[in-house]
Amino acid sequence: MLRLPGFEYHRPSSVQQAIALLTKFGDDAKIVAGGTDLLPNMKHGLFTPAHLVSLTQVEDLRGVMKDEGSIRIGAMTRLAEVARNQLIRDHAPALATAAGSVAGPQLRAMGTLGGNLCLDTRCTYYNQTEFWRSALGYCLKKDGTVCHVTKVGTKCVAAHSADTPPALMSLGADLEIVSPTGTRSLPVSEFFVADGIHNNRLEPGEILSAITIPIQQGRQSSYQKLRQREAIDFPMLSVAVSADFTGGTIE
Repeated sequence: MLRLPGFEYHRPSSVQQAIALLTKFGDDAKIVAGGTDLLPNMKHGLFTPAHLVSLTQVEDLRGVMKDEGSIRIGAMTRLAEVARNQLIRDHAPALATAAGSVAGPQLRAMGTLGGNLCLDTRCTYYNQTEFWRSALGYCLKKDGTVCHVTKVGTKCVAAHSADTPPALMSLGADLEIVSPTGTRSLPVSEFFVADGIHNNRLEPGEILSAITIPIQQGRQSSYQKLRQREAIDFPMLSVAVSADFTGGTIE
């Protein structure tokens, strides 16, 4: 049986309270949203934070609403809700399909859209138990100095295997990020970097608070996923496409 390491659990009721906790505890703290990625990784010893800052009680981070020609989705909105929301299905069907393709129904009921965007990268040599990894001598991403995939170099090639980012990129979505100094906006297409160890542009102490998708009349979109099984599995390949139509003509 894999057990969680000991930690102190915090449940702030506002974004600012959450940021204050992250600032206070620094590298000893981790944000937990739905917990479907972080908690299994903690059981494997990949993360051992002394403090978990839960966002489950921050109501401002939940919900889907139409706002000035766009759809605003709170980062803590569950994937199951994103998949069935009629506003999203009408104006951003690729995202609804992608959210409905994540893992299985139990994980979609807990996992969040923000959590899916911030999903840790994965690798056969990384997502294993402490015992397994120690027998191999660890890897470049955690405690080691060798990439067992490439055998050379000093760059981690662990992959980001989330479903929703390609759909959000194709729809021209933006991210709202809150920090101790204020709020900034960043296109989803600019959020990720080619680094298997830390593959996004979130800075320490920052929280992804919302995702905004522009509503474009005549826009159609789709998402397709290749996986070994038609449920549960991470994608081996993801493809999202969006096109604007006028009278049957692609603009």
